[in-house]
Amino acid sequence: MLSLEVGNTLTASRTGWLFCLFIMLGCQQTPSTPFTGFIQPNELRVELLKGDWVANVKDSQPEFTWAIQGDDTYGQQIAYRIQLWDITSSVSRQPKWDSGQQSSSKSNAVSYGGGRLFANSNYKWRVKVWLKAQENEVIESSWSHYQFFTTSGSFDSSASQHDLVTTTVKAKYIKKLPSGRYLIDFGKVAFGYLSLTLTSDKAGLATVYLAERGNENGATSKLDSKSSVRYYQVPLDVNAKKDVYAVHPPRNVRNTKAGKAIAIPGKFGRIAPFRFVEIDPGELSLSDIEGVQIALHYPFNPYASSFHSSNETLNAIWNLSKYSMKATSFAGIYVDGDRERIPYEADAYINQLSHYLVDDEYSLARYSHEYLMEHPTWPTEWKQHSVMMAWTDWMYTGDVESLKSNYKLLKEQKLLSRFANPKGLLSTFPNGTHQTIKDIVDWPPVERDGYELKKVNTVINAFHYLNLKQMAQIATAIGETYDADEFREQAKALYKAFNSTLYNRETGLYIDGIGSNHSAAHANILPLAVGLVPEERQGKVIEFIKSKKMAVSVYFAQYLMEALYNNGQGDYALSLLTSKQKRSWFNMIRVGSTISLEAWDDEFKPNQD
Repeated sequence: MLSLEVGNTLTASRTGWLFCLFIMLGCQQTPSTPFTGFIQPNELRVELLKGDWVANVKDSQPEFTWAIQGDDTYGQQIAYRIQLWDITSSVSRQPKWDSGQQSSSKSNAVSYGGGRLFANSNYKWRVKVWLKAQENEVIESSWSHYQFFTTSGSFDSSASQHDLVTTTVKAKYIKKLPSGRYLIDFGKVAFGYLSLTLTSDKAGLATVYLAERGNENGATSKLDSKSSVRYYQVPLDVNAKKDVYAVHPPRNVRNTKAGKAIAIPGKFGRIAPFRFVEIDPGELSLSDIEGVQIALHYPFNPYASSFHSSNETLNAIWNLSKYSMKATSFAGIYVDGDRERIPYEADAYINQLSHYLVDDEYSLARYSHEYLMEHPTWPTEWKQHSVMMAWTDWMYTGDVESLKSNYKLLKEQKLLSRFANPKGLLSTFPNGTHQTIKDIVDWPPVERDGYELKKVNTVINAFHYLNLKQMAQIATAIGETYDADEFREQAKALYKAFNSTLYNRETGLYIDGIGSNHSAAHANILPLAVGLVPEERQGKVIEFIKSKKMAVSVYFAQYLMEALYNNGQGDYALSLLTSKQKRSWFNMIRVGSTISLEAWDDEFKPNQD
């Protein structure tokens, strides 16, 4: 469990989405207590999936992971032994596979090495380890508890997933309005449907309204014609006396479009984001009204992390952001939200960083990443984020299986070296020059700080530099040493070309692209964040970035925070993080949202999600 306790003065070094900035706040893990009792491996996972019994294991040679609780005395694993049983038809005393004692410190992504596993079959496994103690003493642990798993109907190389689950949320309050309608407030927006219990004096028709926004005076309909804030009207046939009703929203054509939108499993019915419910009884007399919000989401452990500081604004933003990770996992993949229900690489990457910091859950991020490898979206930078997702998955899981499976695609499609000029700089603009490539810099366009898009763009090349460094590490990890050397050489060439052609010596700032005299915030933030700015140039660049304040979108704020925290500007970064200006996370709370918004305010993107 991660327990983060901080004071007023906070510094740190790494971020993730609009709220995983918290990891950068100098937060310290609660010290582990000295080990007492017997030693036993725990936190067992198969194919990244945790739980006593998991389903949908798609790999015919799955990987196993475990953890050890120890202290400085018994803290270094030197060997392990895994046993696995086939329990499909009966429980055999003899394991299907016994690894024997293997001299290894590895406790993550240990591959199955036994006979063939079968689809639609049930298995259980356990592990024991040997630990090196002080003065070369070796301690043998007890066996772990079993983890049970079921293989999927067919095997493939894609990431295994948990099934979606539902949580029942009780109403915060139910009251009768002066209009005669009844208002239910569930406290937070969730993606799901309504379970409604009521007693009626007779059979007839009532009308139920599901809404994202509202207050104690009632649910709020769409603010204007451009708004995509959800507000649904659902006619409800009511029976006489007491009954229970499942109230689902009507079909939204855009987010259920076959071939594009991610489909919600049919057993859950249609869902929508809502917090407030209004019930118009019409000519009926209703009583004993009870409402339950059936919230759909990926399995989420709310106790895996906590955060508290003396700054109440910071606490509120943490709570908003942590809840966002649970609520927006309703599709079993990181999607844009409810408007389209489509995954996008940059959104998914920042969700990935965020999710890792609030729950020790890795399967959803891997599935999202691998889906996007095969279903890419259109912006140039979004493709570059696929490399970043692959690298981050490896950094957190230590598992190279996904890297090996996707390496060819990463190298040939996501790393954009094919668009490099002789100096190593990418040339991907104007839009339409290359199929499925379109420079975006930031979104919505109003958040670009006047950025001038040129044939060679600074932001795209800063991301490319990061990609090259990451690909060099990825190639090394999977044994592609020749490629690793090549990527490192490309990164060196790019660093030199970037600093000689995209830097304005008169202003001491980086320009938006070759041929531009303009220096947008983005053209300086990203080079600083990825390590492209030489030390002697950093002072001027940092001064410029700070003068711009929050001149970026919610998406690009990720890199603004990285640039500041990674370069000794933690106090200023914290002032932005806790700001109450319109461009701030607090503004999301102020306008009534309980889930992180796509834009700082409706003013910047009326159809936000």
